[in-house]
Amino acid sequence: MARRTSLREFQENLARRLSEARTGDHRGLLGFQAGDENWLIDLADSGEILPPPAFVPVPLTRPWFRGLANVRGTLHGVIDFAGLHGQPPIHPAGQARLLLVGTRQGVNSALLVSRASGLRSADDFRPATPIEDARPWAGAHLRDSQGHLWHKLDVARLLAHPQFLDAGAD
Repeated sequence: MARRTSLREFQENLARRLSEARTGDHRGLLGFQAGDENWLIDLADSGEILPPPAFVPVPLTRPWFRGLANVRGTLHGVIDFAGLHGQPPIHPAGQARLLLVGTRQGVNSALLVSRASGLRSADDFRPATPIEDARPWAGAHLRDSQGHLWHKLDVARLLAHPQFLDAGAD
């Protein structure tokens, strides 16, 4: 049964949302953790976040290509995002999530991540000291107010990178 909202609650919620829209205080980033790294992705580049459904392994692929998942009738290639970076594989249970990416680029990919950490605002971060990072899909490096390092994911670069595209085993 749907929750009934009083007129007063509705008006307060609407006023708060309009105020946030006017002040620009909107959360345009999604935070997630993959292995021991924190990542941010623009909401425009991210799709749905869901508990990992069953996926079918694909033979003769790299260990980080976990297989194919059927999400509402559409097949998505599942990439263990921590495994792609040489970290231990993510177990697809508990807080692990599947983050759909690539819709804007016409690619059905899903990143298996350790956990989603919620919506964030760019104002919550400051630039980090430049870091040597060989991964071209790791855009800006940022620090939050607690000093934790965050990597900004450039989805277009990830989806176009030869390392990402070469899921076949050697």
